[in-house]
Amino acid sequence: MSISELQISRIRNLQTLSFSPASRINIISGQNGSGKTSILEAIHFLSTTRSFRTNELRHLVAQGESSALVFSRVQSSTHLLPLGVERTLEGDVRVRFDGHSLDSAELASLLPVQVLYSGTFELLDGSPSIRRQFVDWGGFHADPVFITLWRGFKRALKQRNSLLKYGKIDRFQMQVWDREFVSYGEQLTRHRQAYIATLLPEFKRILSVLLGDVDVDLKFYPGWDSKRELMAVLADQYDREAAQGFTLSGPQRADLRFRCGGVNAADRLSRGQKKLVVSALRLAQGQVFRQKAERPCIYLIDDLPSELDEPHARLFCEFLEQSQDQCFITCVDPDTLTEFWSPDTDLALFHLDAGRLISR
Repeated sequence: MSISELQISRIRNLQTLSFSPASRINIISGQNGSGKTSILEAIHFLSTTRSFRTNELRHLVAQGESSALVFSRVQSSTHLLPLGVERTLEGDVRVRFDGHSLDSAELASLLPVQVLYSGTFELLDGSPSIRRQFVDWGGFHADPVFITLWRGFKRALKQRNSLLKYGKIDRFQMQVWDREFVSYGEQLTRHRQAYIATLLPEFKRILSVLLGDVDVDLKFYPGWDSKRELMAVLADQYDREAAQGFTLSGPQRADLRFRCGGVNAADRLSRGQKKLVVSALRLAQGQVFRQKAERPCIYLIDDLPSELDEPHARLFCEFLEQSQDQCFITCVDPDTLTEFWSPDTDLALFHLDAGRLISR
């Protein structure tokens, strides 16, 4: 689905703002601090009920307001359908699509978004949790079974950690949760591995264009020694886990590992090269999504000219143009981006000034 109409209310410095984006490329220009990124946050909020910049809703909601609201009309294959998301500081969330309520998983499936901003580049040298989120986004959209496995595993992990934390361990109860933990954990891991196997060729193909002859290997680490059964690992680590109060091994420790020239890629690559690796990952993930779901996703790209130099920004935009995804790209100077697109591309230019969005 693509967004045909967007109305933003009470998000950061955007008290009220509405516009009709193009179906393909939307370039939003404006000075730093004008609220360009807040528009991208609003679209992310529409898809996930969350910001991509902060975990604190109070930072997203406009000062002095008690809730944030984004309303849209999204284009399905044949109709324009209403979609609205509202979230209050008290924690209430309301999602309505075409007259029906949706939960968070249904919403994310309906309107998948890919984000590229300064924080995205932590994919390479940030915490493993960031890379797990990347893998799980792909797994979630690749197979509807994934969310059931993920929730089942999270529940088993929470219960197991609770038993370990408080020290009064009922061995029978622990065995029950061990079986749940292993069953869900091994299935979840197989889905993650299958997703990475599908992603890897696309990543390699795109990276070869963006980064030339610099070879980066990507390998998935499941969170324990894959040569051993997970149940055996849990048994061997039981005394240490009981002493430390949490589960030491398992899918909650999974990671992606990047190697370049036989060493950690984060230590070998320049900052510019890291940006290109992450850009290739995001583009590859969008490509795999289209192959699996047979529909495009939405790209939110913050300040592209400052993140990639001109030649690589041009190559990045060429991939986006070939993809048929709807894109929202922010920048300070739109002239740095307007020449990257072919004449027949559905392109819209907007300028944000003093909370007003003007079509150019």
